Amino acid sequence: MRTLRYALIAVLLLVLLTMALANRTVVPVRFLPEDVGALLGLSWQMELPLFLVILGGVAAGVLIGFTWEWLREHKHRKTASQRGRDLARLERELEVMRDSRSVPGDDVLALIEKRKAG
Repeated sequence: MRTLRYALIAVLLLVLLTMALANRTVVPVRFLPEDVGALLGLSWQMELPLFLVILGGVAAGVLIGFTWEWLREHKHRKTASQRGRDLARLERELEVMRDSRSVPGDDVLALIEKRKAG
């Protein structure tokens, strides 16, 4: 299984390297469209290789997706945490009850317990 994982990672790296070499052309990346930038007086622009723009978009999408899922699953993590605390509390109560039952305080209760066990 480990070999298969390494093989898949190697193929993925090879594909990404091939894509990067094929898309080395420098492209302008603008914060705003040209007309809106001219209207507002903001013309922020940067020249980047196309493969960086593509990989940056993929990385931003993955980051947004992970964040979205983490926020969406918050209620499930909260419920699991609460149930875990409840379970621990109930297990502690059960141990206290078992300890208190093992040493009966009354001779009559001790006889009844023996009869039930026997």
